[in-house]
Amino acid sequence: MTSTTPANASHTEGPSTIGGVPGAPAVARAERLVRRVVGGADSAPVQMRAPFTGQPIATLPQATDADVRAVFDQAREAQRSWADRPVEDRQRILIRLHDLVLKRQEEALDLVQIEAGKARMDAFDEVSATALVASYYGKHSAKILSPRRAAGLIPVLTKVGELRHPKGVVGIISPWNYPLALTAMDVLPALAAGNAVVQKPDNQTALSALWLQELAEEAGLPAGVWQIVLGRGSRIGDALVEESDYLCFTGSTPTGKGLAARVAERLTSYSLELGGKNPMIVLPDADIAKTAAGAVTACFSSAGQLCVSVERIYVHESIREEFTRAFVAKTAAVKLGGALDYQAQMGSLTSEDQLATVSAHVEDARSKGAKVLTGGKARPDLGPLFYEPTVLTDVTEDVKLFAEETFGPVVSIYGYTDVTEAIERANDTKFGLNASVWSRNGRAGWEVAARLKAGTVNVNEGFAATFGTVGLPMGGMKESGVGRRNGAEGLLKYTEAQAIAVQRGMPLRPGKGIPPKLWARSLSMSLKALRRLPRR
Repeated sequence: MTSTTPANASHTEGPSTIGGVPGAPAVARAERLVRRVVGGADSAPVQMRAPFTGQPIATLPQATDADVRAVFDQAREAQRSWADRPVEDRQRILIRLHDLVLKRQEEALDLVQIEAGKARMDAFDEVSATALVASYYGKHSAKILSPRRAAGLIPVLTKVGELRHPKGVVGIISPWNYPLALTAMDVLPALAAGNAVVQKPDNQTALSALWLQELAEEAGLPAGVWQIVLGRGSRIGDALVEESDYLCFTGSTPTGKGLAARVAERLTSYSLELGGKNPMIVLPDADIAKTAAGAVTACFSSAGQLCVSVERIYVHESIREEFTRAFVAKTAAVKLGGALDYQAQMGSLTSEDQLATVSAHVEDARSKGAKVLTGGKARPDLGPLFYEPTVLTDVTEDVKLFAEETFGPVVSIYGYTDVTEAIERANDTKFGLNASVWSRNGRAGWEVAARLKAGTVNVNEGFAATFGTVGLPMGGMKESGVGRRNGAEGLLKYTEAQAIAVQRGMPLRPGKGIPPKLWARSLSMSLKALRRLPRR
């Protein structure tokens, strides 16, 4: 049976509590963070509750449509002076933010655990990702945004360059599952590019975003450049779409499609990170013990509520039985718990909706002949939203979780006999976000990875190698999204490219007294000569 630690286990940090979770002195500042939310005077507030216990954490003001539009007006005013500052100044603020995040990480760890229900190591993943993002854009933004020279139409006589200008005010709609890391990955490059940001985090995990915003202003970010509003999309979604100069959304595929259609009407641009049904392929030469251990992390980090976590495992038949035995044993040994320490390996689900979806998917699979090898049930003895890490086999195509995203601690194992077959089955989905390949032969793993239709692929890792390499672009193919976060692309998407050309000497149309036919013949000869020049 899975090892457990009750959510109300004692903790050595102190007797204070928030959301019924003991040992959270740093989170007692929740009320102060909530005061940073803009608007909400004319709407009924929402109470957020701790997933570990179901107890109240904070009361959150909810913005109206008028509130959001007023915030965008303020952000536009703040953005003008922010964009005028040298990019090196903006970089220095991000470097100071990096240092503050690491220095005060215990506050963030408590916040993320309490509002998202994560194990502390999963919360640390968010802290480290936030620091990495701040460091990357704090060091590289000036270079990425610097004017770019290019070869002009006529060498020497045509001088050309490309400039990058900020979009203006970026609207960012952030999800509940990685409230700190995804805030950093989307907000910080937008700020580095010279934009202002109006962010709408999910109500359930708003405190993490507010905490990072507070630290950013402590690091030197001018007030008003990054503002946070709260509210349901049905009430303030129109304002966010209609007022944003660029919209960044992370969430479900159906919602993303609807937003894309709305944004397209305005001819503004957007990026979307959407759903996934991420596969893992275990090649016949894989190290069984290492692969089984890696699969536990790949499948059950943040209780499987991670857009890039693995939900399908394809194992070569020659090692399927041995791998399954090792993986099930390691999964059954995962320790669940809700204390603010590093003892538990997995926390709880974040919402009642997620618990209902996970339970329904597993029961549907059971009813249609799938076998539950371990897990498969909720754990109300630990807290209202705990669910055991679950491994299934004999899952058929008529089962909901065969193709639908579960977004919870549930994974299915399938056998294969030919690598091409495994690749085809891994690609046989409407999604294409992340994938994982395991092999003792790095080159063989790379070759399989290159054939997978996913925005990120990790060899001998589940997701962390690409997720943590902030210089690489991250995003989805097919219905898993549009655009990329991280890397140069994650910064440049928040800019408008402008081409400037200065023409000197020779005009680009026939001069006075030059027959057009002669001019065209001369230019044709010049173009032929230019083609033969070495590429630069």
